[in-house]
Amino acid sequence: MKRLNLSFLNRIPVRRVILIVVAIALAIPAFIFTRNFVVGWDITELPGVAVKYNKQGEAEDSGEVPVPEDLGVPKPDLPAAWDGASRVTLLFIGLDERDWEVGQGAPRSDTMILFTIDPLSKTAGMLSIPRDMWVNIPGFGYSRINTAYSSGEGNKLPGGGPGLAMKTVEQFIGVPIQYYAQVDFKAFEEAIDAMDGLYMCPGEKIRIDPIGPKPPTKIGPECRKYWGYEVLGYARNRYTEGGDVDRANRQQKVVLALVDQVFAPQNFPTMVSKAPDIYAEAEAGLRTNLTFDDALKLGVLLSQVPRENIKRGVIDFTMVTMDNVVLGGQNASIFKPIPDKIRVLRDEIFSAAGPLSPKASGEPVALMQEDAARVRVVNGTYTEGLPERTGNYLLAQGMQVVEAGGYASNQYARTTIVMYGPKLYTLRYLITVFGIDATNQILFAPDPSSPVDIEIRVGGDALNIIP
Repeated sequence: MKRLNLSFLNRIPVRRVILIVVAIALAIPAFIFTRNFVVGWDITELPGVAVKYNKQGEAEDSGEVPVPEDLGVPKPDLPAAWDGASRVTLLFIGLDERDWEVGQGAPRSDTMILFTIDPLSKTAGMLSIPRDMWVNIPGFGYSRINTAYSSGEGNKLPGGGPGLAMKTVEQFIGVPIQYYAQVDFKAFEEAIDAMDGLYMCPGEKIRIDPIGPKPPTKIGPECRKYWGYEVLGYARNRYTEGGDVDRANRQQKVVLALVDQVFAPQNFPTMVSKAPDIYAEAEAGLRTNLTFDDALKLGVLLSQVPRENIKRGVIDFTMVTMDNVVLGGQNASIFKPIPDKIRVLRDEIFSAAGPLSPKASGEPVALMQEDAARVRVVNGTYTEGLPERTGNYLLAQGMQVVEAGGYASNQYARTTIVMYGPKLYTLRYLITVFGIDATNQILFAPDPSSPVDIEIRVGGDALNIIP
């Protein structure tokens, strides 16, 4: 990457545009994921519902989603201040505010990306959600996921568009979301120009249609600095063979290029020194519920994550079925999700241990469930809540956890299994989950009178295993 000239930071009269870049770079890193997501998986009932057919066999919808008398959307809780160690998640929302400016109502979201970062393992990930995904929007019924923002904003719900978008994605993906960052296209374009362009490698020649008076043109495939209108056009183009899937991959490439440029050793100190004044002017092009302190901490943390530790995922055509509905009196194509396939992708991106859900793991999980072992989970560390979190995770996998809490008599660096009864399928499953060494992490203590068959003494290794 070429060394960038940062003298623009001292000569730009309107610091707002600089702010947006820093805010994106420092807010996007706020993607830190709470570990109990498996319990929150709520989308297994989606296939086969939501689309109605008329007498001619054509799929249809009533048009614009009606607003019910009781929206049933709970007021979003304000997130607690980040403790600097826990995983959290951030939903990035990109939209075009011009719809609102010209009187066309609240805009729909054009981009949705979930971000995560784990301070303990120094890993991060991002998952792109196509805007045509057919989901249940709380209080509004089924529609494309990109209408969640406009429904929340246009109807002045608690939390507005971001609040309803977060609730919708939480329900769809099964991931609790604490933060959001919303950027409008005009502000994004200005921000790239304020950085004196973004260095990236498209790897392909692609046609772009800039917003505003600039005519359509082609960019790429060479590596160079691209201006704001070029970057935005590249990220928004959906008219390639892969449609929205290609577009999502390009958007992730833009994010990674932005991270590389902002967090380059020669650039980041200057960005941080300017950050307080810049962040104070964020309202013009950025909305977020992140405090400046949390955004700065997360930005510094992201600078420490190796590029190879950033996982990427896009919900693609193998994870959906295509269908058509009538929206606003017009035929519209939709993506109907295949939950089990999306679940596997989600676990790969947001779990250090990878996919372990029952339908993703296959026979070992089914055999564990049939074993019906009574399991107790106790804490072998000083981390409060670890046995409860572990118990909830195992319950979600179908394990019969009857006790979770309390402390073991000793501290354990590695999780240890105590066998009171002959529940070998459950043991085999736990060996897989925790990476158990059978020579020194399994204790056999047969006791027919024991109220449980297995006791799990959770060790420090579980902090990087249990979501």
